[in-house]
Amino acid sequence: MQTLTVGLAERSYPIYIGGNLLGCANLLLPHLPHKRVVVVTNTTVAALYLEALVAMLQEGGVEVVPVVLPDGEQYKNAETLGLIYDALLSCRSERSTPLIALGGGVVGDMAGYAAATYLRGVPFIQIPTTLLAQVDSSVGGKTGINHPLGKNMIGAFYQPRVVLADISTLKTLADRELCAGIAEIIKYGLIRDLDFFVWLEQNMGKLLVRDEVALQYAITRSCKNKAEVVAADERESGERALLNLGHTFGHAIETGMGYGTWLHGEAVAAGTMMAVDLSCRLGWLGVDDVTRIRSLFEQARLPVVAPSLGVDRYLQLMELDKKVVGGKMNFVLLKKIGHAVVSSVAESELLRQTLETSGSYD
Repeated sequence: MQTLTVGLAERSYPIYIGGNLLGCANLLLPHLPHKRVVVVTNTTVAALYLEALVAMLQEGGVEVVPVVLPDGEQYKNAETLGLIYDALLSCRSERSTPLIALGGGVVGDMAGYAAATYLRGVPFIQIPTTLLAQVDSSVGGKTGINHPLGKNMIGAFYQPRVVLADISTLKTLADRELCAGIAEIIKYGLIRDLDFFVWLEQNMGKLLVRDEVALQYAITRSCKNKAEVVAADERESGERALLNLGHTFGHAIETGMGYGTWLHGEAVAAGTMMAVDLSCRLGWLGVDDVTRIRSLFEQARLPVVAPSLGVDRYLQLMELDKKVVGGKMNFVLLKKIGHAVVSSVAESELLRQTLETSGSYD
């Protein structure tokens, strides 16, 4: 098992990464201030892991109230969030009663937002069961829901007490979901960790066959990168914005295509290739760099061509992005592999050229 720390002074918390951690009561029980918890999960994960988690908690003398939500990005909305509040109120959940998120990014984001807002804040714990959640969404305290007009536009920064990333849960993850998580792993190499990018080029095959040693290394390295960024810039006023490489384009893809049509990691992969294309048009990346990055995404079985929503539709959707400042769109772009910057290229001809190609470089 690997242990990392997200350093946020008195709100610092550990990330535990390893196999068969769901049965390790000693990792979880010390973070429960109350002998009663509410576990938020979804129909898919509940069938696989809820029973084991409940048994472990009950053996530790903890009463468990399960809340099982429908599964899918299309349910990450105010209506489904209301189901969590209904359960919390019905069971008279108190301010000291923790919420545990057992699932992927959708479950973690919604449970976290419920924890941030119910009684103005209750303890929150993340147990991510997808690769994407283990390397990205469970760490850093971003919580929220989608709106029909924009993804993740309603939310709060709210840090968990602990993150328990059990690699064993990835054995039941669908291949498509595994690949979607790898998109966020590649992101860390592109924005700030060239050596990791090179490692991914050499070890992508091991990740795709779920080699546990390779997975643990990739998850730990990704979380280490994110923990460092979050500790330096918790509320995304500076460096943390770099973690959004590909997300401005990617969120537009998710919203424009309808939530759940493209997985988040798939949209981020195609969106990253659009950011790479724009970086190349600006003269920052060479054609060889573009080819190298595209090759890695293709190795990971991820899309490298975005859907053709049309330039005007892309611009309309991206105008609702959280990085818009003073009406100007800001994009995370690459100066080189391993070095990202935030740049304003709003309405520029180069941006329109990128959108017109919809990520196609042939």
